[in-house]
Amino acid sequence: MIQFKNVVKTYPGGVQALKGINLTIEQGEFVAIIGLSGAGKSTLIRSINQMHQITGGELIVDGQDVSKLSGEALRRFRRNIGMVFQSFNLVKRTTVIKNVLAARVADMPLWKSMLGIYSKSDKILALEALDKVGILEKAYVRADMLSGGQQQRVALARCLAQKPQIILADEPVASLDPLTSQQVMEDFVKVNRDLNITVIANMHHVDIATKYSKRIIGIKAGEIVFDGPSSELTNDHLTEIYGRNLQRDDFMGVE
Repeated sequence: MIQFKNVVKTYPGGVQALKGINLTIEQGEFVAIIGLSGAGKSTLIRSINQMHQITGGELIVDGQDVSKLSGEALRRFRRNIGMVFQSFNLVKRTTVIKNVLAARVADMPLWKSMLGIYSKSDKILALEALDKVGILEKAYVRADMLSGGQQQRVALARCLAQKPQIILADEPVASLDPLTSQQVMEDFVKVNRDLNITVIANMHHVDIATKYSKRIIGIKAGEIVFDGPSSELTNDHLTEIYGRNLQRDDFMGVE
C-alpha cells in the first residue's frame, strides 16, 4: 500500500509542486496520472521512490515512512520499486540480456558486478522477464538494433528482473507511435494482472490512460482534482484538469 498524507513538495525558489496530497493506492492497482505539463505528475511518482524528496507530510510505502530513509535502508527500499522512463535508459551498445541483468547488480558482490559475472539463476530470471514481455528472441541482440517499442519492452523486462512490488512509469509511451504504444501498454496490463505488481504511470495521451488503467488521478497545479474509475472520467472533469473545454473525442494528444 502507498499512502500520501498531506504530502508537500516545494522546490528551491519556492515552487510548490505538490500541495497537501492525500492519496491511497492499494497493492495490485493500475493507476494512470494525467494533467498538464508542470502539474506535478512526475514529482508525485518520483516521490514514491524518493528520487524527489518530499518537504512536508508523510509518505508511507509498505508500512515505511520513506521520507525518513537514507543510505543502505533507502537502497534496499528502492529495490522493490522498478522505474520505466520515456527515454528507455538502456546501454545501447550491449545486448538486451545484459541490459536486463543490470537489474541484478544491487544484489551482487562488487567484484562480480564489475566483471559482469552473473549467476545461472540471474540469467534464467532475465530470460523469463524477456519472455513475459514477448521479446525472448531478442535476448542476444544489441539494444541499438531494436525499435523504440522493443527497447521499452526491454526496459520493462529489466524492471521485472528486479522483482519489484511497484512499477513507476514516467510517460512510458509518449515517444512511441499509436500502434506500438498499445502493444507496450498491453504488456503493462499483463504484468499488473498476472504478477499483482502495482503500476503507476504518468500518461501523455488521455485516451490511452482511460483505455488501459482502471483508475485515473487528475492533477492540476499540484492538487488532485479527480480520483476515480476511468469509466467515470467526464468532459467536465477534463475541463477542470486541463483548464479548457475538452471532449472525449479530443483525447488523443492531450497533455
